Amino acid sequence: MPWRLHEHADGNALAAACVDILRETAGTALRERGQAQLALAGGRTPLPAYRRWAEGMPADTRIAIAPTDERWVAADHPHNNLSQLQACFAGETQPRWLPLVPERPGAEPDLAQARRSLSTLGGGWDLVLLGMGEDGHFASLFPGDPGLAAALDPDAAADAVIGRPDPLPPEAPHPRISLNLANLLHSRRLLLVVSGARKHELLARVQPHPDPSRWPVSALLHSRATVEIHWSP
Repeated sequence: MPWRLHEHADGNALAAACVDILRETAGTALRERGQAQLALAGGRTPLPAYRRWAEGMPADTRIAIAPTDERWVAADHPHNNLSQLQACFAGETQPRWLPLVPERPGAEPDLAQARRSLSTLGGGWDLVLLGMGEDGHFASLFPGDPGLAAALDPDAAADAVIGRPDPLPPEAPHPRISLNLANLLHSRRLLLVVSGARKHELLARVQPHPDPSRWPVSALLHSRATVEIHWSP
């Protein structure tokens, strides 16, 4: 199977496991290649792990972090993913941040900022940590998006796409910039971190019956990459 399921007793145990992986992966990358490159999801489930990881971590700009996706909103907007990630790294503990959206975006989304940020990287990600919605979306690759098929092409030349979920999620009704599947697969380690019974049921449903147009995450689970799934109730 291209995925491995790790079940944890609760959210604290899930966060602790993710912290160990973050520390191990970043440390190995710094020792072996002199830099670490990570793409991290926002959302409530992984944020406690980021806060724990940041505790005691020295400021090191050799660690580069990008959000896996971003809403087309200003940097100080409450729905901005990058600002949520940055808030986990308080004080002097700040890696090198790779924004996907300008600090003050214009009316229409474009990929210029994402391309600038991603052009500074080389050799792929050391770690990609993804979340998943109850509709099966990951990053900002949503069912119903007219560009979904292209965004899920594992051989696409592009690194990022403009996402226009239809309908827009009511809790964050914005267009998005998202790393696409081809970019996310270019990683040495790939984690899918989820919580809750409904998401566990969805994973059980899509693993034997892939349908990327209905559940985009099935394209990830049936890709060429090995996906580590970490779940807690």
